[in-house]
Formats: sequence, C-alpha cells, structure tokens
Amino acid sequence: MASEPALHDAVSETAAAIASMEIRGASAIADAAAAALAAQASASEATDPESFRAELRAACRTLHDTRPTAVSLPNALRYVLQGLEGDTVEALRRSTLESAEAFRANLDRAQDRLGRVGANRLRDGDVVMTHCHSTDVLACIEAALDQGKSLSAVVKETRPRNQGHLTARRLRDLDVPVTLIVDNAAHRFLAEVDHVLVGADAVAADGSVINKIGTSGLAVSARDRGVPFMVAAQTIKLDPATLEGHTVPIELRDESEVVDEATRAGLGGVEVANPAFDVTPPRHVDAIVTEAGQFPPESVVTLMRELFGREVEAPWAAEGSG
Repeated sequence: MASEPALHDAVSETAAAIASMEIRGASAIADAAAAALAAQASASEATDPESFRAELRAACRTLHDTRPTAVSLPNALRYVLQGLEGDTVEALRRSTLESAEAFRANLDRAQDRLGRVGANRLRDGDVVMTHCHSTDVLACIEAALDQGKSLSAVVKETRPRNQGHLTARRLRDLDVPVTLIVDNAAHRFLAEVDHVLVGADAVAADGSVINKIGTSGLAVSARDRGVPFMVAAQTIKLDPATLEGHTVPIELRDESEVVDEATRAGLGGVEVANPAFDVTPPRHVDAIVTEAGQFPPESVVTLMRELFGREVEAPWAAEGSG
C-alpha cells in the first residue's frame, strides 16, 4: 500500500483543532478547512499534476475524518476540490487557491444574507431562546438589532461543554439582555419566550435537523408551548449524502467531557454515553432560514438538489478506493 503524501503543518494543525473543538461552529470549521487546503496547495513541492492531486486528496481525508457530523466540512472540501483545473502543477495550484478564496468569501457573504432573512422573523421586543453556540443564530440577532429592534435572550448553558456561555458573552457584547439557564429549565422558561432560534450542524434531505444534543427535546417542548422553532443554517450545512438515503453519523465524544475519572470511579461500574448531536424531525421545525431564503423543512430537498444535483461525490477518496 502506498504511503500517504506529506501534509503541510497547517493541515495537521487544523485537523487537530477541529477534532478538539478548538475550532468549532460549522462556518468556522468550513473556513479553516478551505484555508488549510490553500496552505497545502501553496506549499506543495509536487513535480507532477497527479502527485499534486494526491496531496490535496490526502489533506482532505485528514480533515474530513475529524468531525463526522459537521457536514459543512465535506461541503467545503468538495467545493475546493471540484474547482481544480489545469494540466500543470502551477495551474492546479492557482485554481486551488482561487477556489479556496472564493469559498471563504462566499461564506462571509452567505452569513450576512442569512442574518437579514432571519431577522425578518423577529419582532421588536421579542425574547429568543438559544441552544449551544451558532454564528448563524448570532447573525440573525445582529441583523435584527441593526434594524432597530430590541431583543432579549434566554440562553441555555448546553452541557457538557457549556457552549451557551459563548453565546451569552457574545450577546452581552451586543448589549442584549441575557438570562442564562440550566438545560433542564428550558420548558419552564418557554412560557416567556417568543422564538426558539437554533443553528444546525447538518440538515438532511427530509428536513431533519442535526444539531447539538438537546435540540430535539427543546423542539418538542417548544411545540408543546406553541413557541415557533426556527433553524438558522447556511446552505453549506445541507447534507447531499442524504439525497441517496445515507444517514448522518452522530459523533460520540469522550466520556471525560461528562464526568471526571474520580467521580466516575465513585459511581461504580456505570456506562457513560456522550453523543454530541441529536436529530430533530421536520414536524417540530417551523422554518429553516438560509442565505437563499426561508424554507419549510419539507422543501429543503428542492434547494439541495438545485445546489448539489442528485449525485453525491467524495472527490477526496484515494485512487482505487472506489
């Protein structure tokens, strides 16, 4: 078996940062992956086109394997690799850099557009409840504030990594009044909330939303309370693999995030499960907001086919792997 091509330090470092959640959030992950591919292309010492392509595919595989649920990552890799053109190393290098730059620029513009679409659903004086940390959610809130609307927020802490604290700090930076609550208090506080606003790590073709663990239960509670449940998700979070019936893998993270070794030892022989995400069915979602507009979850499949067609490709697969 041939050895993997040498990878630029930026690829290895980015992969490690994504895996450890030092880089988190779908947009940040996608942006970092595109930047890492650009670094690989820029520094490549390949002497022939196929060696150059093999290097990029290897870099993509290393990045792809870090976070199996974050679909923005393979979508970023797919975008950059599909932009490869040329029959010389220099032509391939140039097209890679241009493709990565275009992807990152589109990413910035997409979030601004999404924010404006989402802001139109929010009214002056609304109270929003958030779960986890999503820059797409924050884009909607920032755009609403720019429109002159006054908002306040109930922010779930989002155990076990407390990403809700990141959201709370950012909202306070925007002068939004924040009430931080434990996850188990959500149902009680929904009586005081006008909208639930969450992000997504992936959206399936049937409109199911894969997001931080706890999202599905919150959606059920919101439906019971009659509170609109809105998902803010750039189109890079649509999972084209689900067009062919593939399920989205749910990442299981280390049990140390839930309980430390001493506490676990004191509990005896218990199993500890730490799924990072859950699946919210489309019947509990009122709207999915993207940079391309607002969609009922059942209509997302149409948008997905427009963007990705009907075939799913993994252009980073090693030659001969099928």
